[in-house]
Amino acid sequence: MPSFPKPSFTFDYDADAERAALRHWRDTQPGRAIPAKDANRLLLATWNIANLGAQDRGPKDYALLAEVISWFDLVAVQEVKNNRIGLNGLMAALPASWRTLYSDAAGNDERMTFVYDSERVKPRELTGEVAVAPSDLKNVTLPDTTVAKFVGFDRNPYIASFETGPLVFCLVNVHLYYGDDTAIEAIERRALEAFAVAQWCKRESKSHYALTPVIAALGDFNLPKIDPADPIFKALTKTGLQLPQHSTQIGSNLLGDEHYDQVAFFPTGAGAKFTGNSGVFDFDGGVFAELWATKTPVQFRSFIKYYLSDHRPLWAEFGL
Repeated sequence: MPSFPKPSFTFDYDADAERAALRHWRDTQPGRAIPAKDANRLLLATWNIANLGAQDRGPKDYALLAEVISWFDLVAVQEVKNNRIGLNGLMAALPASWRTLYSDAAGNDERMTFVYDSERVKPRELTGEVAVAPSDLKNVTLPDTTVAKFVGFDRNPYIASFETGPLVFCLVNVHLYYGDDTAIEAIERRALEAFAVAQWCKRESKSHYALTPVIAALGDFNLPKIDPADPIFKALTKTGLQLPQHSTQIGSNLLGDEHYDQVAFFPTGAGAKFTGNSGVFDFDGGVFAELWATKTPVQFRSFIKYYLSDHRPLWAEFGL
């Protein structure tokens, strides 16, 4: 998306105090608890960090982003710009053990990116992008599609494989097309992209040549609602991918009414190890209490969107 406008006001804050506030929110608010890292489990997360590399963030902003990311073992990040200045700032704020893998830039000048704690997770051989051959485009169809045809992804989903303990797994990092949320063609195009991801995950999980059958797709699916009637939800779950219930029961946008970000997996493989723990972390409720007290909600959110993000991270826990 285009960069958010820089707020017209300034707000100087103490990064250490705000990091402590984030931890307090995580540890005391109902449903916000995130398990501690443990050798017997894997904590996956996904976070669309708005226009990372385009908006004018500073070291304190990266410190807050890194604080939340450091609670997990591996995080899929979307909206990382081709200019890696934002990614470099984030990595500099993370502990020295953290590493990154990223794709080339595609639609909206974005790289799909994984950041991971190398003391907990190791990369494996498989990396690449989900691409559909021209001869196969006709096979990405849905019965409810009346206007759009699948012509490929706006941003090819990025594939990377990892291992932790005995588990070898493959992740598909996605940021689906959005377009005009009121236009039928845009909704259908997004649904077709979701189905193409689901098809690839199903095919790879069943292939005799796959590195691992344990596959999950995670990222910004631009999914309005967890609702069987929603066309994006129907397309994404058509081949058997499941979306876990979240302990927080809130959306991943700042208003909490949209479920854009998800971790999708099959009920076998990674799904068989799912612990049932998953949630959205509404960081915006835990930081900048002084700003909330002195500005309007719109002004508060404008600051959050510019210096942190307009999306909240979503996480899921898997046993090893």
